[in-house]
Amino acid sequence: MGRPKQFDPDAAVERAMDVFWRKGYAATTPQDLVDALGIGKGSLYNTFGSKHALFERALCRYRDSQAVALTEMLEESGPVKERLRAALWLLVEMDLADPDRRGCMAVNTAAELAGTDEMATELVRRMFDRTEEAFSALVEKGQRAGEIASGRDARAVGSLLLTTVVGLRLMARVAEGPERLSRVIDATVDSL
Repeated sequence: MGRPKQFDPDAAVERAMDVFWRKGYAATTPQDLVDALGIGKGSLYNTFGSKHALFERALCRYRDSQAVALTEMLEESGPVKERLRAALWLLVEMDLADPDRRGCMAVNTAAELAGTDEMATELVRRMFDRTEEAFSALVEKGQRAGEIASGRDARAVGSLLLTTVVGLRLMARVAEGPERLSRVIDATVDSL
């Protein structure tokens, strides 16, 4: 009979998510993970199988916690343009307040691994698809409410908004302050 696990795997995935988010996949070493999780290498590999398997679980954890927050905010009640502006500002404020300026783990993963890691590419693609669909649905609501011109292709606007979010998240990693990001948000929302 094996020894019982001396750590909480869910809490370990949360801590691993933070390490991968800060450092990226390639720069994260097994020793970084062992140190952050407070476990031995044997426990790391026995529980998660590999660094890559742990990364997959961490990316799913990110999707289930961080990425869902934006879509939930878009689904709240109120004028569409105000909801959209508030959601974009929330992302910018979170990014600027983060002392590590990690940005978005999904965007970071796309920049680092897209095209070279099939699992990561597919997970990020699905996160982006979910976000784009939420934006498109919000645009359709805005069109029905008369806030957004009915002649606009809601899917195309959803794609534009997703691309804006990706750009904002990258820009926030190096921004000295919110001014440029504010201009992007205002121009984007006002163009609708």
